[in-house]
Formats: sequence, structure tokens, C-alpha cells
Amino acid sequence: MVGARIDRVDLRRPDLRAPFPRRFARRLAGATTLELTRRAKYLLATLSSGDSLLMHLGMSGSFRVAKAGVSAPGRGARDGDAHDHVVFHLASGADVVFNDPRRFGFMDLVRTARVDRHPSLKGLGPEPLSAAFDAGALADACAGKRTPLKSALLDQQVVAGLGNIYVVEALHIAGLSPQRRASTIATATGAPRDSARRLAAAIKQVLAEAIDRQTSTRYRAERFRVYDREAERCRRPRCPGVIRRRTQAGRSSFYCPVCQS
Repeated sequence: MVGARIDRVDLRRPDLRAPFPRRFARRLAGATTLELTRRAKYLLATLSSGDSLLMHLGMSGSFRVAKAGVSAPGRGARDGDAHDHVVFHLASGADVVFNDPRRFGFMDLVRTARVDRHPSLKGLGPEPLSAAFDAGALADACAGKRTPLKSALLDQQVVAGLGNIYVVEALHIAGLSPQRRASTIATATGAPRDSARRLAAAIKQVLAEAIDRQTSTRYRAERFRVYDREAERCRRPRCPGVIRRRTQAGRSSFYCPVCQS
């Protein structure tokens, strides 16, 4: 999409998770995509019109590139066509198609100069793979928090973009229980303890590994150390523990009660 002009946009329903903004398709028509970036779990397309297209995949959303016209209504019955909700027709001759069976995705248009003030982006914490995120930043964000460490890591104001699976995996690598109080990784003055250093490094490690293998929730559980492995032996060398599962804030936590404390 970068460098390509958007000729027109087909909206095949009035909403996804929320209604599309007024004049959504009209405001996109004729704009050129200058840059594609990401903030937390949001995709951002900076447009020549002065707007930015803010997108979220939700739980089941995905994009694909198709030849012009192939994804148009009435052109065959390929699997998934009923869930092709937005089609960006580019001047290059390509169609960029957004498919979302569960319709938890999200799209909005916001003036680029005000994008950081959008409710979805305002107040987000540092990116976990950025230089701004380290043991000091993590400890400072968790200092004084009485919530479980697992819940703190899912707080987007603590660190942006972490999801349930990778929080669980990082905690296992760091040897920390998801039930541990978040404040325990910081000293009374907010300085990082060794546990904060291990955890910050583990977060970066698990995300880097996931990117390398392009993993996702659709991949088989063999990809994971503890996630979805209830009642199986811990994979940490020489650990005799058996993985347990418990529910925290409506989400499943998997952990080893022997090597995570």
C-alpha cells in the first residue's frame, strides 16, 4: 500500500466492532499511503490527505492482496468471501481485502496531527521491543501495584501490545509466578530488582522468537513452553513440575508451580 493511491473503498457492511466513521470511503478515495507503522496492536496508515487510517485486526481479522476484481461481489464463492468486509482498490491494480469472520476488527480515520490523542492510543506504555522498555521502565510502572504480575503486564499503560499468550510465556522464561504481586519486581524506591531484569529480557526474547517463526494462536501448542499445556511436564530442564492452569481476570494462565515463584 505504501506509495499507492486508493482509487475507491468498498464497505460491505456498516460496521465492524464499531460503525465506520462518516464519509469513511469518500475520505479515503484519492489518498496515497505515505507510510505504514504500528503502535501496540494497531496498524497506522499515514495518508497524503492529512488523515491516518487506524486499524485493529481484532481476534480473527486479516489482510490479503488480490488481483483487481477477483474479490468483487458475485465473483465466485471462495471460502471466506462472506467475511470480506472492506476492500481497498488501489491505482496499482491491486485490491487489499480485510477479512474478519468474528467482526472484532476496528477501523477509524483521524487527523494525523492528532493521532497520538486518539482514545485507542492515548496513554499507551512503551513498545516492548524498543529501547525505551527495559527493567527500569518495567519496575517503575509496576512499583506500588498490588495487582498480580500477570494482570499488570496485560495493562497497556505498563507495556504496549503484549497479549495473554506471550505474557504467560515470558513469565515462565523469567521463572515468575503470574500470581505474584506486581510491586515485588521493584524496590521501595521503584528501582528494578533482578526479577524485573529477568522479566524484561524474557519479554523481548519471547516476542523476538515469535516474530522469527511468525507464530500465532493458530499454530500448534508445541510452539509454546507452557501455554495450553495443562497437566504436562514442565519443559524447563531438570524441573519436575507439572503445568497448571488457572483463570485470572477472565483469561487462562498456564504456569509451573515448581520453577515459577
